[in-house]
Amino acid sequence: MELRGSDSAQSQHKAASRDMTALQVKMDANIVVLGTENVGKSALTVRLLTRRFIGEYGEIESIYSHNMVVDGREIGLNIWDSPHSPDLSLETSLFEKRLQWADGFILVYSICDRASFNTVTRLIQAIKAAKNYLNIDKVPVVIVGNKRDLDHRRTVLSEEGRLLALATDCHFHEVSAAENYHSVLMVFHRLVDRMSNSKSATKRPLGFKGIVKSMSAVFSRRRTDSL
Repeated sequence: MELRGSDSAQSQHKAASRDMTALQVKMDANIVVLGTENVGKSALTVRLLTRRFIGEYGEIESIYSHNMVVDGREIGLNIWDSPHSPDLSLETSLFEKRLQWADGFILVYSICDRASFNTVTRLIQAIKAAKNYLNIDKVPVVIVGNKRDLDHRRTVLSEEGRLLALATDCHFHEVSAAENYHSVLMVFHRLVDRMSNSKSATKRPLGFKGIVKSMSAVFSRRRTDSL
């Protein structure tokens, strides 16, 4: 009986060690956040990073590094908050670079701005067409309707966002970056869940360490000046 008990204890110890090893495996992933000006995409990103709402910052391009834990697994995110460009053609090297770099996209519109919603529709079409053209693996996309706190000024119905997501195989969330940190956190958690099930999620960041550092420096300097 003692031997069997010892064997059982050893088995449990080995299983615990395997579980601990699994928890220590870190997944690195790249997220591109896109949307037109004044939809709150920078506020959404900074809400995740700081838990605080500091407002919109204009069209400043930034790449942030952020660690989070999802289902017991450490996730190292590189988040590219990119200014909007109306040119979505593959001839635009920046657009192609975003496509090749991204493991997932967050496309943000304001529920008070129908033009921004229409832009998200065009972005989805451009991303899917470009991925097919470049023969790049499908990447997850989350559609986010921001400024839910301004429901009295709404011009885009929640149902329209849900139908767009259903038609394009995307996830959909409505949030208020101004009022709720946890809903913003859920957006990133949902995207990470989808990326973890995608082959592209195993891809390492493609030489962007220098950009991450330089953009982080710009973020720290400009945001501190604005407070």
